[in-house]
Amino acid sequence: MGIGSGIFLIAIGAILTFAIRANVWWIDLRAVGWVLILAGLAVLLTTLWFWQDRRRRARTLIVEENRLSHPTAMMPPPPDPPPPTAPPS
Repeated sequence: MGIGSGIFLIAIGAILTFAIRANVWWIDLRAVGWVLILAGLAVLLTTLWFWQDRRRRARTLIVEENRLSHPTAMMPPPPDPPPPTAPPS
């Protein structure tokens, strides 16, 4: 479960609690809505807490340095490019 599922549970709970006015004899829709809202908040907070912990641990920086076997000052300079030629007329 993640942030999306937490928001989904909150939305379904809010719809059941505030938008539906049906009178069902075998279930209290408002109570079910509040339970879903609280469950969605719990999922959302738990996910954010785990992400915060993960973000703290993932800050390891690895630097790798590669050195040439010969110094670059010893290399000859690259040749000059040939001069541009005029197109034939």
